[in-house]
Amino acid sequence: MDPIIIIGTGLAGYNLAKEIRKLDKEQPLLLISQDDGRSYSKPMLSTGFTKNKTADDLSMGDAAKMADQLNAEIIIDTIVKSIDTARKVVVTDKAEYAYKDLVLGVGADVISPPLEGDGTDDVFSINDLQDYAKFRQSLETGEKKSVLIIGAGLIGCEFANDLANGGYNSQVVDPVGRCLPALLPESASAAVQRGLEGLGVKFHWGPLVKAVNKTDAGLTALLSDGATIDADIVISAIGLRPRIDLAKAAGISVNRGVVVNRQLQTSDSHVYALGDCKEIEENVTLYVLPLMAEARTLAKTLTGDATDIKYAPMPVMVKTPCCPIVVSPVPAGVNGKWTDEVNEGNNVKSLFHDSDGQLRGFALTGDLIKEKAALAKEVPTLLS
Repeated sequence: MDPIIIIGTGLAGYNLAKEIRKLDKEQPLLLISQDDGRSYSKPMLSTGFTKNKTADDLSMGDAAKMADQLNAEIIIDTIVKSIDTARKVVVTDKAEYAYKDLVLGVGADVISPPLEGDGTDDVFSINDLQDYAKFRQSLETGEKKSVLIIGAGLIGCEFANDLANGGYNSQVVDPVGRCLPALLPESASAAVQRGLEGLGVKFHWGPLVKAVNKTDAGLTALLSDGATIDADIVISAIGLRPRIDLAKAAGISVNRGVVVNRQLQTSDSHVYALGDCKEIEENVTLYVLPLMAEARTLAKTLTGDATDIKYAPMPVMVKTPCCPIVVSPVPAGVNGKWTDEVNEGNNVKSLFHDSDGQLRGFALTGDLIKEKAALAKEVPTLLS
């Protein structure tokens, strides 16, 4: 019997395999990983310094342990070169593998800014456990204490908080002019900024980072307004983009992500996608809770019980303990406006209502995050 092949051993791939095993102990499973296949929780990468965790500490099991736990074959350090949907074969740099059904759990790539200078190869983008290990090793080499973060989105702000907790001095550059602009209204953004500034984080709003160059002391960043910032380490954290190239080359429908229906099935009836790489009804959900719901649903479909995905309200917890944040993101394409019900210091309660007056999203900061459960009951499901 040909296996179900899962490309990717991140949260999406491993959680799907676990859910399949709850329903079917014998169906052959093959997981293909481009890295060493260690199991870990990606959101924990931005809490490593706060919790004093190395990359090895964050690992919950190597590929051999996971293979034994899942009764699966796991192939590591392997690049998938193409998918032949006509023959139902995955072509890698080592061999070809036939599949019964194929699942893309390939995640998202970091968006790289167009930087100039001789220091660009030293700019870190922390998108997996191996990236984190290299970053931490570099930061702990010598007397490095200052970090420049490009981007004030979710990842940039989480790393700024985490590094400050670890005793490092962080500066953040972002042209938009406020924290988490894609997720939060201005009032909540201001609360996050105040919290981070209380830890010593410095913000540079308006300019772009144009170039990163090496110096005798470390690195220097040239901003678009002519200013320069010296740092020991530079992190790029300007966002993520779903990995779609593999699917696109195979003739599978893509848009911003790999397009799937409510059964997480792509335009090819034997290929599915979940997690950060997929797009469902124009929504790309780069968060953990949707992924977990997808793993449970897709496992049912792949074991013979075709099931549509349903998302309960899934507020996002942003890991900035200096100013706790819970946000229920506004769905793509919904028009409306934010209104502050509370805006007192770092305590903000802001609600997003659509043109019909329906609550479609909310942002809570500080002590008001305790209202998450009550508000979540008022927000309609993304897919019902």
